[in-house]
Amino acid sequence: MWLEYFSQYMETAFPHFLNDKPWNYKDDLCVIGASDLADATGDAKWNRYITDNSRWLLLEDGSVANWKENENNIDKVSFGKSLRILRNLTGDERYDAAVKKAYAFLEHYPRTETGNFWHKDIYPNQVWLDGLYMAMPFYAQSLVENGEDRWDDIMDQFESAHRLLWSEDKKLYVHGCDVSRKADWADPVTGRSMSVWLRAEGWYLMALADVYELAKGRTPRAKELVPLFKNGLEGILEYQDPETHMFYQVVDLPGFPGNYPETSGSAMVAYALMKGARLGMLPGAYGIKGSEIIDGIRDTYLKKEADGWHLYGICASAGLGAGPDPHNRKDRTGKPEYYVSEARMTDNQHGTAACMMAVSEQIRRKKEA
Repeated sequence: MWLEYFSQYMETAFPHFLNDKPWNYKDDLCVIGASDLADATGDAKWNRYITDNSRWLLLEDGSVANWKENENNIDKVSFGKSLRILRNLTGDERYDAAVKKAYAFLEHYPRTETGNFWHKDIYPNQVWLDGLYMAMPFYAQSLVENGEDRWDDIMDQFESAHRLLWSEDKKLYVHGCDVSRKADWADPVTGRSMSVWLRAEGWYLMALADVYELAKGRTPRAKELVPLFKNGLEGILEYQDPETHMFYQVVDLPGFPGNYPETSGSAMVAYALMKGARLGMLPGAYGIKGSEIIDGIRDTYLKKEADGWHLYGICASAGLGAGPDPHNRKDRTGKPEYYVSEARMTDNQHGTAACMMAVSEQIRRKKEA
């Protein structure tokens, strides 16, 4: 069921999205998901889906799509993940040059006074959970490839993000923090946003697992990620929906009007649980919990229709503040009513790709059983 859907998606929906809009981090997630499926299944067709669509990322003149000179945007650092996968699949030196350029972005990338990469030029001095996933796994892989010892910077940024965003009362992470405390949505004392958005939690948990996999054995500080990871997962599991095994768009307010079990963030938590158990960050029972979540998503939201399979329950997008011009949105307040008001989009890349990643972990579990 899942694999049939993913194959249909990569043949039809993914090229459609790429033709419709410039490359963005959601497309990187699809590349990562397909690459994970190739590794987990041993079937090279998943890699073919990646290379068949590479022209949308690396353009005919050798430039990278949607990279703009002198732009600081942590989402676009994430393109380096796709570029690295394509370099490894093709051996094309143009991809290698682009990977090195993506890494070079981090050398002079602006930081908050706490030492964290800030989110974007339009969100200066802000740390969002999303950004940890966009930058840190790519950063860590670059250290491995280059033989560099800059692990302290990565570990310090995770520790700082925890201090900035962890709510001890809720045992959950809020979406963002404005270290300068100037944003309309920021608490004037802490700088934090108000709500716990599920996908933001998912980005952070995936980043912890992916970086730990690379850091283990290379820095003694890798072990510092384990309590952050375990505490984050134990916290969110307290809010799991017993019927679907999923989590709500606003995690800690299941009864809030308009709230719903959301696909992308639930799949990210499933991935984190199964990968964390596989890496030894968590006891094996947590992997079972992760498998139950991805099964719950399948049973709740994956539907066979006249034109094929479709995946529902996916938040199309969410953020904090006005957003890029010309949108100047007034509704992105960080309040619960904002998050539940954002559109849901069938087959959105966030949801399908996160499910690809989680199902890859589930396949690995079954092979190892």
